[in-house]
Amino acid sequence: MVKFRSLTLSLSVALTIGFLASLSRAQSDRPNILFAIADDWGWPHTSAYGDSVVKTPTFDSIAANGVLFTNAFISSPSCTPSRNAILTGQYHWRLKEGGNLWSNYPEGFPTYVQALKEAGYFVGSYRKAFGPGSDHGKEVAGKKFQGLDQFLKERPKDQPFCFWFGTSDPHRSYKWQSGLRSGMKLEDVEVPPFYPDSETIRTDILDYYWEVQRFDRQVGEALSLLEEKGELENTIVVMTGDHGWPFPRGKSNLYDYGARVPLAVKWNKSIPENRVVSDFVSTTDLAPTFLEAAGLRALKGTTGRSLLSILRSGKQGRVETDRDYVLTGKERHTLAQMDHPGGTPMRAIRTDDFLYIHNFKPERWPAGHPDGSYNGPIFMDIDASPTKSYIIDHKDDPDMEIYYQLSFGLRPADELYDIRLDPYQMHNVADRPEYADTMKRLKSKLFRELKESEDPRVLGGGDAFDSYEYLGRLRRKVE
Repeated sequence: MVKFRSLTLSLSVALTIGFLASLSRAQSDRPNILFAIADDWGWPHTSAYGDSVVKTPTFDSIAANGVLFTNAFISSPSCTPSRNAILTGQYHWRLKEGGNLWSNYPEGFPTYVQALKEAGYFVGSYRKAFGPGSDHGKEVAGKKFQGLDQFLKERPKDQPFCFWFGTSDPHRSYKWQSGLRSGMKLEDVEVPPFYPDSETIRTDILDYYWEVQRFDRQVGEALSLLEEKGELENTIVVMTGDHGWPFPRGKSNLYDYGARVPLAVKWNKSIPENRVVSDFVSTTDLAPTFLEAAGLRALKGTTGRSLLSILRSGKQGRVETDRDYVLTGKERHTLAQMDHPGGTPMRAIRTDDFLYIHNFKPERWPAGHPDGSYNGPIFMDIDASPTKSYIIDHKDDPDMEIYYQLSFGLRPADELYDIRLDPYQMHNVADRPEYADTMKRLKSKLFRELKESEDPRVLGGGDAFDSYEYLGRLRRKVE
């Protein structure tokens, strides 16, 4: 009997040791995650996408050693809702007050970072992660660290990690002529055709490029540190931006220069390299991707779809045929209207050939009121910049009205752009008879998708977005 008990005890200890060893192996096999996100970095401003001026060797290297996505879009072209959508894997319009800029993080919406922490990951963030706004100390993007080096020093041995590497680049303001002084040349800049071509605007674009390059360099330094510590092989590296560039008709707009972003992903251990994928993807797809890679289920309410099957497929071009469109939207960005604290709600569907945008409040000014906003400045939904000032200051010059209207004018309820003929989305064809069937089809599909995703704007509760608390600096009291 004693021998039997001794044998049983020995077997139990052996099984326990084996289980713990297996658990330790499983823990170490789970991938680390480095999520590098720029602030206001939009498509197509990388050398990997063919921009001949800006140099992004880190982004290009990630793409060459993994996957470059050519049709990546955000949920909202505004910092807080875009980042909330990334964290939760849900469209921002499902996130209550979290669908607005400078808001409180909404109750009842767990993040992928929190889920990974509960599953044994060591999590953290650097510089700009959630926000701007308040998460009331819940660390929805992870505890703040001074940098990746400090984070790795505090990480327990063999514990998988998830680190949000955020920067404030290339958010404004810029140091004037910083790009020019760095050696970039004015004559090399390609000015988008929705702006007038001027030395001021070319200089402003170069200053933006300079900050893009600084972000790229910092991510490169982070990757070198991971390689030095032997962590790079089993780390999923994602590099992207939270929305388009901070110029008129960019950030805070659903045109490609506001809603489309660079996206490159590599995982040396598991992803075939050097592939270009044209599937339409959303940054809401990242949360379920990270969780699936860690062996976890998607969060409740997730609307994004994991990219893991695409990443591991070894295929290029259009990998999953049903990824042939993407939805984007916007609620309140700043307090940019004059008579009320509301925003300019809009939703869009983007396909290979068309962009359809529906403006729910076409009487409101999409760039902000021209006579002054609820919070003071004119056209407040556009960041102050030399480009913005140049277009305003020259609006009465010959041939300048078109640029002013494109950046600052009112817009109709329906906007339709034929990407094949109009890649910069400057000519609205919604009222043209030859596009009637396309208009009907895309509008129907958009509203059907919005209803299925429980968008308050199509369910009768959308005005709640106008009433949520705004936490940004105020010049007058919100009533």
